[in-house]
Amino acid sequence: MTTITSASAATEQPKSKKALTPRQLMFNRLLQHKVGVAGGIFILFLLIICVSAPLFSSFLGNDAFEVSFFSRYEPAGAEFWLGADELGRDVFLRLLYAGQISLGFAVVTALFMSIIGTTIGICAGYFGGKTDSVLMRFADFVLSLPGLPVLIVLSAIDPEKLGVPADIARSDFFAVAKLTIIFCILGWPQTARLVRAGTLSVREREYVKAAVGYGASSVTIIFRHVLPNVISPVIVATTMGVGGVILGEAALSFLGMGIQPPTPSWGNMLNNAKETIWQAPGLAIYPGIAITMTVMAINFFGDALQDAIDPKSQ
Repeated sequence: MTTITSASAATEQPKSKKALTPRQLMFNRLLQHKVGVAGGIFILFLLIICVSAPLFSSFLGNDAFEVSFFSRYEPAGAEFWLGADELGRDVFLRLLYAGQISLGFAVVTALFMSIIGTTIGICAGYFGGKTDSVLMRFADFVLSLPGLPVLIVLSAIDPEKLGVPADIARSDFFAVAKLTIIFCILGWPQTARLVRAGTLSVREREYVKAAVGYGASSVTIIFRHVLPNVISPVIVATTMGVGGVILGEAALSFLGMGIQPPTPSWGNMLNNAKETIWQAPGLAIYPGIAITMTVMAINFFGDALQDAIDPKSQ
């Protein structure tokens, strides 16, 4: 009787909970960061409405690029949700198209900066010696440069005087590509230093030394063992870099050296609005709010992503 009772009691004991995988733990830590989740939702919503700009244009019956002097400074209403600018163009639609340019440019530029920084950081940390010294001293030199003045000087260079054909130099694609190159030249050292620190730690671990002992090539060790262990800070740095690129592009475009009209961006919308700030303040307020809210949301989501990826987070 006692044996039966103990057996039944054993079967009635609650089963142990299944251990969570690292990805599930990371997702749970991300959900605990309420402000970061809100920032991610805002970014997703912003991307959706920016991509849907042609649908809004068809629904409203307006064209974000068509000039109409009869609609200059039209107030907000059913036809123009945020009013019209100094050329009679729909401000709401231009904000959406400008968001496509600003966000797309920022994401692509941040990705290239991370790729360059990751490559240089891994080479410096893994090979060490003179390679590490040369690359890191070059990174220190780039970090010591004053960011905005150097951006202005590089942006002011006339590509036609460097031998670039006039039709290519004046194209929108070339202007965006030139800005991407400029930002990449100045933005890679932060990622490189993070990756180098992680690489120095990984290369001293036993499984890396065992791979070297078995005759594995440096390329194989880097891609199989080093890169997966340093990719987490790279993801966070890339996310945070998007906000920095948006601010940098807005500053250059506001000064007239960034993305040039008629291609809209939030920065050149601010530049166009500075002449009519008292007559139509909304032309400056709306892109300013878009820049502020977007950068804040990206920074909040980046903080949440950092806490989620960090295995030491509780």
